[in-house]
Amino acid sequence: MKTRKIALLMVALLLALSTVLAGCGGSNTNDTSGNTASGGESGDKDTVKLKVYLIGGPQRDLPMVQEEMNKYLMEKINATVDITMIDWGDYSKRMPVITASGENYDIAFTSSWAYDYLPNATRGAFLPINDLLDKYGQGIKEQLDPRFLTGSQIDGQNYAVPVNKELASQWVWRFNKQYVDKYNMDITKIRTLEDLEPYLQQIKDNEPADITPLAVPKGFKPYLAFDFLLGDEFPVGINMNGDTDKYVNVLESEELKSSLKTIRKYYQAGYLRKDVATLEGIDNIKTGKWFVDREQTQPYAELGWSRSAGYDIVTTPMQDPVIFTGSATGAMHAISANSKNPERAMMFLNLLNTDPYLRNLINYGIEGTHYKKISDNVIEDLPAMKDGFQMPGFALGNLFLTYMHKEDPADKWEAFKEFNNSAKVAPSFGFNFNPDPVKTEVASISAIVKEFYPSIMTGAVDPDEHLPKAIEKLKAAGLDKVIAEAQKQYDEWKAANQK
Repeated sequence: MKTRKIALLMVALLLALSTVLAGCGGSNTNDTSGNTASGGESGDKDTVKLKVYLIGGPQRDLPMVQEEMNKYLMEKINATVDITMIDWGDYSKRMPVITASGENYDIAFTSSWAYDYLPNATRGAFLPINDLLDKYGQGIKEQLDPRFLTGSQIDGQNYAVPVNKELASQWVWRFNKQYVDKYNMDITKIRTLEDLEPYLQQIKDNEPADITPLAVPKGFKPYLAFDFLLGDEFPVGINMNGDTDKYVNVLESEELKSSLKTIRKYYQAGYLRKDVATLEGIDNIKTGKWFVDREQTQPYAELGWSRSAGYDIVTTPMQDPVIFTGSATGAMHAISANSKNPERAMMFLNLLNTDPYLRNLINYGIEGTHYKKISDNVIEDLPAMKDGFQMPGFALGNLFLTYMHKEDPADKWEAFKEFNNSAKVAPSFGFNFNPDPVKTEVASISAIVKEFYPSIMTGAVDPDEHLPKAIEKLKAAGLDKVIAEAQKQYDEWKAANQK
């Protein structure tokens, strides 16, 4: 009997202790999201520090914001983050070095255009995450348009979490509005590179020499309606206006040859900077000394660009929106294959995609310091944001959780959903080319492209002379072999998926 009483007393004590612990776990006073700790299994694990690499210019106030993030993350998932920003032009150069060094970082930004997702996933740089998504990323799966995960799968496996944002890709011409107004231009009539000519000439003839009519750097390429195999830096793709079952050499297309003649004419006319072929970037937005450039857009993007620039920017589309495999992988976060904390890394990514407090903290900084609230989900920037904390919002997690500015229309997020739902879907959407069988050729071709593209694509050299040389060199490096391998894999993918 005495033994039974002692046992009952122990049970009572354990129940009481459980109640106390549960109460502590639920006392997250900063929790404005209503979320519980992601995965719910962090409480019995040691505190970890997650090493995170993100793309974008260094931010003066990041340490201050990170300190606030870490207070919150300790409560939510018993973890902290150590974020390193790597500037736009350096990111794709530095991340492979960091990965090759064997550093056991935890999370890195990856995409179809920076620290390329597909080749790095197939080389084993990233961890397969399907199981982690099922266990610790259920919030991500609930929030994310399922086409993002479909488009970023490689042989049925996901290797990164796409940012929930615009799913379709659309290029626009972007104009400095003061010149559009000054010359009473109707930019709605402009769509192609050729359409720009009279407007560029007007600026060249009437504005000071330091106003660049077509303000683009060495990475400029004329828009082509192609579904590119490995991004528009690699000259293999499907012509969206031609045979959509066939991969071809883009450099041999009539569309490219015609565009190169136009851009050469513009270069010779002085519409582009003379040093454009060596320009890593161009600070036109900061200086305001420009007329038009090009950019990929999203609904109401011109409002954000205008706010950052401090003057009005307007746009006109080059094309209708299209959902490519590459656009589904336009901004993602991968967990490193060398991560020592993949579970906690997924918990952090889950919060970035489900928790409004954390998502806005990393995007806009600290309330009262970097911004002030006008209403529950509308903010106004304070000077400290422009001076010290301008993070690239599209690269940080679920964009639909972020606050709006007072200039934003009330239907902003509905417009995003409409943009995604109305876009044309490319025939190869969901096909991810495995470059391993031709990786030597792909590497050689990529190097040759870097040699030829800046001067040819910006009109700095005569395409009639230099384009044939580039094609000859690319063919010698195995371009036809890559096209044949792409076609083989694409045909197999179509057969397997009944496309």
